[in-house]
Amino acid sequence: MTRLPWWTLFLFAIVWVGVGIKLRWGRPLNARYRKVWPWSLAPICIWGVYIYLAASFGDVDLGAVFFHLQAGMAEHGGAGKMLIAIVYTLGVLAVLASVTWLSRHDQRWRVMERFLAIGLLASNPMLYGLGQRSAAVVADDADWLDHRYVAPPSSDQKEAPNLLVLYLESIERTYDNPQFGDAYDDLSRLGERGVVFEGLQQMENTGWTMAGKIASQCGVPLMPAGLLHDSQFEPLESVVPGIDCMGDILAGQGYRLSYLGGASTEFAGKGLFYRGHQFQSVQGKDELAQQLDNPDYVNSWGIYDDSLYDMTADEIRRLDEADDGPWGVVTLSIAGHAPNGFPARRCLERQGPFDEQDILYSVECSAWLARDLIDRLDDEGLLDNTIVAIMSDHLTMRVSVWDELTTMDRENTFILLGDHLPPQRIQRDATMLDAFPTILEALGFTLDEHRAGLGVSLLSDQETLVERHGLDTLNERLREESALQHRLWEGLGPQRQETSSPPQEQVIETPADQTDEVDIMR
Repeated sequence: MTRLPWWTLFLFAIVWVGVGIKLRWGRPLNARYRKVWPWSLAPICIWGVYIYLAASFGDVDLGAVFFHLQAGMAEHGGAGKMLIAIVYTLGVLAVLASVTWLSRHDQRWRVMERFLAIGLLASNPMLYGLGQRSAAVVADDADWLDHRYVAPPSSDQKEAPNLLVLYLESIERTYDNPQFGDAYDDLSRLGERGVVFEGLQQMENTGWTMAGKIASQCGVPLMPAGLLHDSQFEPLESVVPGIDCMGDILAGQGYRLSYLGGASTEFAGKGLFYRGHQFQSVQGKDELAQQLDNPDYVNSWGIYDDSLYDMTADEIRRLDEADDGPWGVVTLSIAGHAPNGFPARRCLERQGPFDEQDILYSVECSAWLARDLIDRLDDEGLLDNTIVAIMSDHLTMRVSVWDELTTMDRENTFILLGDHLPPQRIQRDATMLDAFPTILEALGFTLDEHRAGLGVSLLSDQETLVERHGLDTLNERLREESALQHRLWEGLGPQRQETSSPPQEQVIETPADQTDEVDIMR
């Protein structure tokens, strides 16, 4: 019902109260008080959690919930959501008190609410997702995805250009639509200089910031450690330690790597991920705030994008002047963060007052600041022999234009700029997993069958997993997968015992393997 216009909820409430008055709920003619505890209290609480998550974020991703519980939620910028959570909690407590009172005073409710409890449990989407993951945990190893994993290259590059990656928080390519005015125009202009990839859909377990980064830097969906973590009530000490990601590969080639993000590196394991995958400099809100001329120029999440990009330019100048081999810099913006965004002061001066609600204002701000940064670096010659990747970390969560977005075929942003990349638009059915090998090939790495992780380079003609199997099949296989989860978190928890059966060969997704593919899909 939360999908309906807000005013319709009052109509349902009026009808519900009217039925209660008509049937004398809680005050039947033959009242018999019984001090009982309703069966439906726990199911109502679980539904309350689901409704809060759905109303706050749009789509409820259990993987995100599990990961953040283990990776840490300290230093988040969701102070407003905390207040909303308190309101939801009070609302659920009122419902629990009402159901308890009705069940104790009305025999009809004592009988009916048992069936209500069963209905609430059976209909809760969150419990359906929990059931699927639980079935995968207790089942034999499911390894459909793990068989398709290809270790990234360890050989030298043909050449070693620098790398700049701009993650634009929640700025999906779906905004490149006349319905949203000129909000995406600056990114469209950047795309005219390089390669624009269209059709990048969002696979499950890639739909929040850390998951999107791991998908595009490691080529795998982020399957939370879950029960694989030895110390269930302690924070993680590393993030996906079992695989090599972009940082590991580039560090092996002598790159000097830096990460700068507006939010805290303590939130959701960002600092753990980058430090654990060989980034030499990792700076978030706490480190960058010390460099601000005005310490008060921050928001509830952290550093505004204009400050972040000024510091990014300074970091690139420092690395470039050192002239000690190629460099790689990764940034994460904050302007487009749901639900309303955090437009920077330079945007307010350029775009006028912000109404604190319109996400399109924040999208335009994020796009313009990204283009302005690239223009400034280009004018200084700092992007010579440099690959620039501009991408969204994930599709946006619930925002002011949510109803319009959810009626469209939604896509992530992915743009590559580079001297040897001729401007073009490439339409492929793909996911952000494919961004990983695409960037590697643009950097000059030679990939086996143009593949790395679960991704396929979009600069090649090789079929992606989505083109071969479809997104629904990938999501279904992901829910059943356990072998890939063990690969990601290798060394963090107890290892599976080896079976006596011979190891299976890795599946290579080429037309020549079409016959074998049929057997695997059975």
